[in-house]
Amino acid sequence: MAKLIFDIETVGEDFDSLDELTQESLTRWLKAEAYTEEGYQAKLQDLKDGLGFSPLTGQIVALGVLEYETNRGAVYFQAPGEQIEEFEKDGIKFKALSEAEMLKSFWQGAINYNEFVTFNGRTFDAPFIILRSAIHNIRPTKDLMSNRYVNSQKFNALHYDLKDLLS
Repeated sequence: MAKLIFDIETVGEDFDSLDELTQESLTRWLKAEAYTEEGYQAKLQDLKDGLGFSPLTGQIVALGVLEYETNRGAVYFQAPGEQIEEFEKDGIKFKALSEAEMLKSFWQGAINYNEFVTFNGRTFDAPFIILRSAIHNIRPTKDLMSNRYVNSQKFNALHYDLKDLLS
């Protein structure tokens, strides 16, 4: 069966738009670890810059898929406030969707594949996609996290994480 390569891009929430209780919860530990105001500000900036790495404080802004055998795929991306017509270039379809629509499209397409290829997908992309899907009440169609070792994974969803396999 065909192999599906996938990757996501994420962005964090705007820290300043979070409510005061959430900001306090996220920064409580910074004061204990920072010995100076400059140190606190540096750690605070790092925290703000890292919000996109957690599915609880970030969201998927682009999701790309490519079928290895045919070199055809799609890039789904968010374009809030813009009307961008779907287009295709070099066998890749580009389509503006909400995060929930991206996830629905991903899982719907994943049904057709038994092999998945990522780079750092076992530790970032797949868990992020799964948690963001849960937030949107979208049920995954494949278990992309069944086991780290390919020979122990479920037969209908072999996930090859190139970072893990090559390092």
